[in-house]
Amino acid sequence: MGEAEKHLSTVCKRFAGVVAKHEPYPTIFERKNDPYRALIRAVVFQQLSGKAAATIHGRVLALFGDKEHPDPEDIIGASDEALRGAGLSRQKIAALRDISQKRLDGVIPEARALSKLSDDEIIERLTAARGVGRWTVEMYLMFTLGRPDVLPVDDLGVRKGAEKLYARTFTPKELAAYGERWAPHRSAAAWHLWRIADTLTPDRSPTKKAGKKKKPVAKKKMAKKTAAKKKTVARKVAKKTSKKTKRS
Repeated sequence: MGEAEKHLSTVCKRFAGVVAKHEPYPTIFERKNDPYRALIRAVVFQQLSGKAAATIHGRVLALFGDKEHPDPEDIIGASDEALRGAGLSRQKIAALRDISQKRLDGVIPEARALSKLSDDEIIERLTAARGVGRWTVEMYLMFTLGRPDVLPVDDLGVRKGAEKLYARTFTPKELAAYGERWAPHRSAAAWHLWRIADTLTPDRSPTKKAGKKKKPVAKKKMAKKTAAKKKTVARKVAKKTSKKTKRS
């Protein structure tokens, strides 16, 4: 069990009952991953399945020859026809160009400079780009920069996990306030809440007392009742048929 899991288990008995069942929150991250490239990829992948998005992303990269990744000037200078041909919508083309321009203007710095900023400063800078929302930046903070204290309260999976664990509902604002007790390991809390949303149901919550189970109706009894009804109907039909035959 990692340091984050130990902390969560100490501050919350409900977390203590589930974190041992999950894979620990990762501690190794690609911190040098350039935010410009990460945002270009994030926008391309928006509202698409993984396979389709990967195909379009590959086509966009292929537009720029042997380069590993296009520079901001390349994106800005590319024609609409070429980018549309790669599978990008007009909205995404506008977003990619704005991200590129923000990089040239210094709003989106390189990874080394960005890593020196606080979480809030990074969110403010990166969400200034068109098409980049808070959730996208929070994922970058968590899984690229490895920031340990990010709680993406607008993420439906995180809220569902919290609702299952605590058997109550949460608005994003309520979850933000409630989650302060998990600091400074709120990223790990989100990690485990995602897994709770996938693996637990409210009635399986580790701290919820099991209610009295209703006695299931035996299948054999049901089958007998059904067979009896069929026999009764068959007899009635046979009697009617017999009467008609005698009259005729």
